[in-house]
Amino acid sequence: MSNASPESNPAIDSKKTKPKSRRRMAREFVLQGLYQWRLAGGTASFIEQQLRESERFRLIDAKHFTRLLQGVLEQIETLQTQIQPHLDRPLHELSPVESAILLLSTFELMHHPEIPYRAIINEAIELARTYGGSEGYKYVNGVLDKLAVQLRAVEVTAQNVIQNPST
Repeated sequence: MSNASPESNPAIDSKKTKPKSRRRMAREFVLQGLYQWRLAGGTASFIEQQLRESERFRLIDAKHFTRLLQGVLEQIETLQTQIQPHLDRPLHELSPVESAILLLSTFELMHHPEIPYRAIINEAIELARTYGGSEGYKYVNGVLDKLAVQLRAVEVTAQNVIQNPST
């Protein structure tokens, strides 16, 4: 991961100096797990076991972490199929960080309707800004905007009506 590792960051978001949410930290751990999976392989349970050994793990939303990590790895082919049409190159050619963020966020868009799509996209952008390449967050944002229209059409349409009532 290019800029920093989730393991080495404190539980404080340095840009805003406010505590990170337990879910944001869970997403950071999932990102780390997916990054590890992409580079070295391994099972979801093995990766989860390793990540749970971190002292910082006690600070996260562990249930959300487990649902995300196991869900993404169990549904990897479905997620890749959803993402690929919105990319300009094969998913495996993206950086491991950006591809992991897209997998994680697509899983949340598909399986966590209780989380607003804008929150999922914003979290993905923050992860990409923190751990990805210098312009990776823009790419992630563009892909997820397209996926949200596809996967959350009713929610996106309703949000657009609220923002632009005259259209």
